[in-house]
Amino acid sequence: MGLASSERSAVFELIRVLHRLFTDSHDMTDAPAIRPLRPAIPAQAWIVLVVMALIGISIALGGRVIAQQFVSGLMLGAIYLTVAVAFTLTIGVLNFLNFTIPSLFMLTGMVAWGLTNSRTVAFAGGWAWLVALIIGIVVATLASLIVERFTFRYLKSKHGDATEHAIPLVSSLGFLLIFEHLVIIMLGSESQRFSVPFKADFHFLGLVIGLPQLASLICAIIVVAMLSYVLKHTRIGRALRTIAENPEIASLLGVEVTRVVPVLFLLTGLLCGLAAALFTVNYGDVSPFMGDHVGTKAIAAMVLGGIGSIWGAILGGLIVGVAETMSVHFFGGDSVEMIIWGLLLIVIIVRPRGLFGAVAIGKGKL
Repeated sequence: MGLASSERSAVFELIRVLHRLFTDSHDMTDAPAIRPLRPAIPAQAWIVLVVMALIGISIALGGRVIAQQFVSGLMLGAIYLTVAVAFTLTIGVLNFLNFTIPSLFMLTGMVAWGLTNSRTVAFAGGWAWLVALIIGIVVATLASLIVERFTFRYLKSKHGDATEHAIPLVSSLGFLLIFEHLVIIMLGSESQRFSVPFKADFHFLGLVIGLPQLASLICAIIVVAMLSYVLKHTRIGRALRTIAENPEIASLLGVEVTRVVPVLFLLTGLLCGLAAALFTVNYGDVSPFMGDHVGTKAIAAMVLGGIGSIWGAILGGLIVGVAETMSVHFFGGDSVEMIIWGLLLIVIIVRPRGLFGAVAIGKGKL
């Protein structure tokens, strides 16, 4: 007996997903019918080339003052790119924008400040600040798992594929407001100062570079590179990419969606916590609304680099960081939002997929 049309469609979809998983492709996107004769330049190489070219242009046109602003922008971009990768993971796999990410960022900084201010971690002596930040990261990660429990798992058990509903989007926005107002009630709404026992700078080619900022940039790049490797070369990474393609086919392939998706939210919480810890150490200011500012810039960085591209989020974060410092230098602080979002609109008009995006906006896949 022949297969029914629905059965044939399911078989063809299964074959397509298997082919995309086990062929040597860069992303989970359709390969071109004819491969170019020239090998494609890796995204990592593009990032290095763009950064080096911009540094050279900055020094040539503006001297050390502009170069200093550029370097400061790269350090700030390390924060943005880490949060942008967290957004990329959620929208790439589950196809919804996780609005709780800014609140996870905020929780880390505010919990760390609350612990040091109340001297709860005084037992750690000179390392109290570090212990407080680690606890803050743990709290952000646990909060992310709570969000997964009620914005994805519960809805999936009740309605099937939760990503087909707007409820996860709305419920994540609800968690954002709940977390923010819980912090306001417990710790106040004022901006607070988080002190660290060191502030060391070094000079390189006439530029002043803060050691904490440099460490933040290196740490962020390493963490994201490790994450990219996990997604492409490990079993859990292949499982996440299969869910990104089609959750139903992933189940047919033996992927336990209810066990794999919490790993995604775990990674999201860790990335947000790490970014917040780096931000707190470098800039020393925390508030219940600190995540809103960083979150909007991270979304711009994600779209600018290309939705669904990890390395695109990295380049987008660096560009947004540099654009912010340059805007402040040339036009003042009030121009930052206009410059960044104007740049984003230009890129979307010229290249709707983003710089490294391989699929159309709104259909991003890892």
